[in-house]
Amino acid sequence: MGLSSANTVVNEGFQFCIFDLRRGQHEGQELDKILFFYPADLPFSTQLSVIGLSEGLITFTRIFSPEAACEVIEAERNSHVFHQAEPDIWMVMVVEKSKESDSIWRIDALRRVLKEVHSLFVMFHGSIRSLLDKDPSGELVRSHLYAFIMDYLSAFQKRSTWDVCCCDFLVGKKIKLPSFRDCLKERGTVQMLTVGREAALEVQSLVRVLESCAGNAPCYSLVLFQDLLVSTTLSPDDTINLFTYAVLRLAPNALLSRASSWSYLRKGNTASQIAAASVMASSGSVSEQFYGSRDTSPHGGERSHHVVRPLQHNKWYKGMDGFLVTDIWGPEVGSMVSATPTVLLQQTEERMYLCVYQHKSLTLILLFPISSILNGEQGISVVKQQIVENASLKMLKVEEKLSKGWGGENAYHVGGYRYLLVDGDRNVSRASPPGKVTTLTKESLISLSNLREEIDLEKSRAKWDDPGHEKDLEICIRAKNNAWVIARTTRGKELYMVLEKANETLLFASDAIEKFSNRYCSGAFSLD
Repeated sequence: MGLSSANTVVNEGFQFCIFDLRRGQHEGQELDKILFFYPADLPFSTQLSVIGLSEGLITFTRIFSPEAACEVIEAERNSHVFHQAEPDIWMVMVVEKSKESDSIWRIDALRRVLKEVHSLFVMFHGSIRSLLDKDPSGELVRSHLYAFIMDYLSAFQKRSTWDVCCCDFLVGKKIKLPSFRDCLKERGTVQMLTVGREAALEVQSLVRVLESCAGNAPCYSLVLFQDLLVSTTLSPDDTINLFTYAVLRLAPNALLSRASSWSYLRKGNTASQIAAASVMASSGSVSEQFYGSRDTSPHGGERSHHVVRPLQHNKWYKGMDGFLVTDIWGPEVGSMVSATPTVLLQQTEERMYLCVYQHKSLTLILLFPISSILNGEQGISVVKQQIVENASLKMLKVEEKLSKGWGGENAYHVGGYRYLLVDGDRNVSRASPPGKVTTLTKESLISLSNLREEIDLEKSRAKWDDPGHEKDLEICIRAKNNAWVIARTTRGKELYMVLEKANETLLFASDAIEKFSNRYCSGAFSLD
């Protein structure tokens, strides 16, 4: 939550808040329950009104559904989207309904934004509850939440033209939420690169070499090519979190194109180079105007603790040795050298060193348990040196093989089809390239967005009616522009498709889906 400011422009049709039901239960202490609120310059009375209404809706819906947390309340003028991030800690998004076509959204897409914010926050800072336990005043968690979410919403750089999972939302001073134009995307999934057998064997060999470079310490890895996942040794949830962060800030398309002469073998020059680059990269940033050096708690005051901001733009740089460096985590204790980034794994709840190596379009994300690396930063430097000496040739070979087999931004385009394929069991999605999706008419996209909303409702009903059974669905709609809009779900897999140049008959459209299913989905969606 931030201090009021007469200079901040308010997004009147959008509020985003996080609050703790365990706090602020006594008269005069109501502000204590507010952990984050956007826009921050709304009067506290308005913020409390929004949170009070949300709290009332949560309590009311529990009467009728004590086992199922409230997910959405549709009012005449607003949609209230809920996500219980942790026990008694709620994230709520209030979005004003509008007649503008760009204000057509799917509730599930908005809830996925809330889930992604929380998952990424926990990966870097730990749970919200743990920060509250560390500092019961709430100032610690408020400052971390505000800095993190404002960086998440900010937009300073152009996304990859074929990025299908991650984006920034704050365009200038206006929130840009996922709309009907994003109906052929699925947040919370990874996009995989299809590789041949020979390339797959080379990647497996590289992973084994990387693991051997860590000695007796465990080594977890993600291998990405462009913005696509090639290999992972992490759990599905941790893979999604690291993949999301990589696409947002680490992949070649997200990096600041600026040369750095840094090397872990010549650390003496690191501080001055990174500090100078940091000042240049952060000067004039939009998010700075929201909090600057102020504490973001309702009690005001200056911050007395360092707030790590891992989602800042243009804060990662490529060194001459291939490893990416950043000053986001501040200097080492008693040194001017930048500390190695760390993350918290969801599966093991273990804090890990985060090391990123990049060669051309190949990005390697390496994780080492802090508890397993002797001598801390010095030990990490030794591991990096081992990787450069023993795995460099392997990385060059893997990048070369993947590049030869790469079909470019339109590699997964299928002529005549605009599609989204989701494998919910593996948390993997594949879709038509965004450049191809833009050729669809607004009527087709709105029809598909509405269709997906219906599918989301059916899936939600089925989950509570019969949790152990997944319902197979098939819906075909003829849009106003005569395009066929189609959805099929079966055994944890979902296929959404738009056919704008299909024949007039449903039989033709159905046959087109069968051909697609048999050729690209191993017959998973065939009716036979």
